[in-house]
Amino acid sequence: MKKSMARHFWAVLLVCLILTGLSDANARKKKPTGSSDFSYYLLVMSYAPDFCSQPQGKKDPQECGAGRHVSFVVHGLWPQGENSRGPENCGPASPVPKDVVRATLKYIPTESLIQHEWAAHGTCSGLSAADYFGTLARARDSVTLPPDLAPSQQMQLGTSEIESKLAAANPSFPKGAFRVSCYNDRELQEIRVCLNKDLSPRGCGPSAGQCSASTVTLLPVR
Repeated sequence: MKKSMARHFWAVLLVCLILTGLSDANARKKKPTGSSDFSYYLLVMSYAPDFCSQPQGKKDPQECGAGRHVSFVVHGLWPQGENSRGPENCGPASPVPKDVVRATLKYIPTESLIQHEWAAHGTCSGLSAADYFGTLARARDSVTLPPDLAPSQQMQLGTSEIESKLAAANPSFPKGAFRVSCYNDRELQEIRVCLNKDLSPRGCGPSAGQCSASTVTLLPVR
């Protein structure tokens, strides 16, 4: 009798442990990727002439082909921490739907970069792929880029001058909403724009980075 009760006890305990494990596994599966645990968005716009001039990496003709006249393209919309880089690769990333890719190619010129940005940053936004890239498009559409930042001939500008030009072209933005990044402290690499989660402009935090050079070269748009 005692042996029978002991076997029954251990059988019940085993079932309870299995059910608890399944419950925990299901909870992990249901937990949304990207808990929106970040402070603000960083809209990153890459300067195509600089990217296309670098010897390393695959260069897509949609961005780097002769006669394309591409200046700035959206690199991504990155969730940022106030004082540190934001979260990345927050969960499994299903492929971005084809219709979303087609709409986003207006802003990000290659499908491979679209898929990469969704996996690395979009999954941390707490949004679906469609909503994330819709937010990215609205963020980009809210920013005016001065035409003289797309020169036909090589030129040099001060980093503070570039940020001032951006602020002047976007009077509703604080000057502190713009940051310049550079390649090897010589060439303009990116313009970064700091936005709240509702896409209203805000001053950048330390995590937005800053070019250490006082002047940078802008390669000509081809």
